[in-house]
Amino acid sequence: MPMYAFKAVDPASGKMISSTQEAESEAALAAKLREQSLHVAEIKQAKAAAPIGSKKPKKVKLKSLVVFSRQFATMIDAGIPILRCLDILHGQSKDPGLTEALETITIDVKGGMTLNEAMAKHPNVFSKLYVNMIRAAELGGILDQILDRLSGFLEYEAEIKGKIKSAMTYPVLVLAFSQIMLFALFTFVLPKFKEIFTGMNVEMPPVTKFLFGIGDFMQAYWWVILLFIGAVFIGLKQYAKTPKGKYQLDFLKLRVPIMGDLSMKMSVARFSRTFGTLINSGVPMMRSLEIVGETLSNEVLNQAIDNTRASLREGTKLSTPLAASGLFPTMVTTMIDIGEESGRLPEMLVKVGEFYDQEVEAAVKGLTSMIEPLLIIFLGVVVGFIAISIMVPIFKLVNSVQ
Repeated sequence: MPMYAFKAVDPASGKMISSTQEAESEAALAAKLREQSLHVAEIKQAKAAAPIGSKKPKKVKLKSLVVFSRQFATMIDAGIPILRCLDILHGQSKDPGLTEALETITIDVKGGMTLNEAMAKHPNVFSKLYVNMIRAAELGGILDQILDRLSGFLEYEAEIKGKIKSAMTYPVLVLAFSQIMLFALFTFVLPKFKEIFTGMNVEMPPVTKFLFGIGDFMQAYWWVILLFIGAVFIGLKQYAKTPKGKYQLDFLKLRVPIMGDLSMKMSVARFSRTFGTLINSGVPMMRSLEIVGETLSNEVLNQAIDNTRASLREGTKLSTPLAASGLFPTMVTTMIDIGEESGRLPEMLVKVGEFYDQEVEAAVKGLTSMIEPLLIIFLGVVVGFIAISIMVPIFKLVNSVQ
């Protein structure tokens, strides 16, 4: 069916709505809009869609989604109809991506779509986790409870991400600034010292020659260094887009010393927290596992979860294939096993998620406390090496003058 762009006035709010929708003809679309109590102002056939990738969807901040979920839950709990809630939330949203999505969702819900179907059309805003929990809420008639649970889940995730970012900000800034200063030192400062020593015919020791050699290379071929770094970055990014490359790089992420352990703890925390929230909200276990695998963003863990789903179809326990994968810690699989036997799986998963969130926070603090002295030692060694390399010829020059 052709796509039509239209403008219509919503008499309830007095706002002009501009959007696009498929229809058999202009007359059919006009009739459909009138059924939704909208006053049609203009309808015209939309231009052909732009090529895929030409327009990126607007990103929505996690904080904006948290506020939206919390306010939506409060209004539903107060007995306000869904359409009225969407109108209010659309009017007060300050996030462009969320505002755009809510405008379309409101129209789709008025047209007869369920809320989860309308949200599913905006994967850049509402994840599969979000959509499926809303679907379970609509089926169970507990939309306010699920929205409240979703907002709590997103708030907690935002808090964990914020703590990790704040803990890593200082070391990253120090490392970046030190690299810039070293590059400037080797490229602009050291060549001046070389000119002075060469002009005075000072015999330079091997360590000084090596230092000046690095400076000469960086001064002459700095563009090669930047080009090499850029090529490596782009190459890895393209390789990660292939199935084999993504699997191998994700495998390396879990095996790198220190950082691999941190990455594994973060993945286990997200797995447990997301899985527990989905099951507790009434989403079927097989569908929950599928969503969890996609939210982890790690192909190795995703394959392990796919194998778990296949084993569950054959009637095995959840904990058995997870333990057989060798990826999940023994504590996790044991807690899941206990949860299955006692019928308290969601509760056990949430407890595991909370435990590993604390482990992640402690690991990040330990990592930052270790990185800071290592950075100081590294900079001290580099600066000391440069100072010795420069001072030795100066001492020789002073001695020759005396």
